[in-house]
Amino acid sequence: MKQRKVPLRKCVACQEMMPKKELIRIVKTPEDEVLIDLTGKKSGRGAYLCGKVSCFKLAQKNKSLDRALKHHVKPEIYEQLAEDFISVEDEFLAVKGSSGDE
Repeated sequence: MKQRKVPLRKCVACQEMMPKKELIRIVKTPEDEVLIDLTGKKSGRGAYLCGKVSCFKLAQKNKSLDRALKHHVKPEIYEQLAEDFISVEDEFLAVKGSSGDE
């Protein structure tokens, strides 16, 4: 049986190539709001981050999210994303762990 191609994406912080399902997508919607997209299907420009808080902090420090989204991300949005990222991290790791058993 033919193997399915696994889409790869690069973490904007650590520059590591990983399967798309192992990364968290940050999206800038057409309404110019920046938010976390766990489904990976929301419309807008996306950037991918590892599921680690250290990568999120590195992306914030280097402004790599700003470059990837081609949009200035305001400090209050970073604060909101940090809160969302920490709350989503456990859920993301649980989903990642369950999908790896297939």
